Amino acid sequence: MDFHKFRQIESAYKEKDRESLRRGRLPLHPTSKGFWSPAIMAEVFEAFRKLGLDRYRNFLDLGSGDGRVVLIASLFVPRAEGIEIDPSLHAIAVSMAGKLGSSAAFRLTDMLQHDISPYDVLFLSPDTPLERGMERKLVKEMNGHLILSGDHFHPRTLVSLKSIIINGTRFSVYGKN
Repeated sequence: MDFHKFRQIESAYKEKDRESLRRGRLPLHPTSKGFWSPAIMAEVFEAFRKLGLDRYRNFLDLGSGDGRVVLIASLFVPRAEGIEIDPSLHAIAVSMAGKLGSSAAFRLTDMLQHDISPYDVLFLSPDTPLERGMERKLVKEMNGHLILSGDHFHPRTLVSLKSIIINGTRFSVYGKN
């Protein structure tokens, strides 16, 4: 992991967020499938470091928004990808990856339609209960671990392996039985 590159990512997104605020827009909004709000980048970086994200190879962010979590993950893993259904958020992610020279990949699609089996670690910050479709998909297709951000909407059928709290935000790792 490269702390200097993390600071570049953080700085670029903070500037994007400041520009949104200058234009009178909050850096959060509803999507066709839920609600997007940005992750706190320093917390994500620290969680990935403490959880040993660098031991994985293929990372997928389910609902990657503007791409900030995927770009942070790309500092730890050889292959980092994000899936987002909102075209405006997807465009920001692609633009930021290009601006920052990242090899992270982004797909504009519905996470429930994308095959998650090739990835050994998934990331999710859910805005709806997982039993509304996502948990069934995880049980069927997941071949590694899930890192879930937040204290809400935890899976009922996956096994909790580890949980840490960074500045009040819980990051939990789940696996299958």
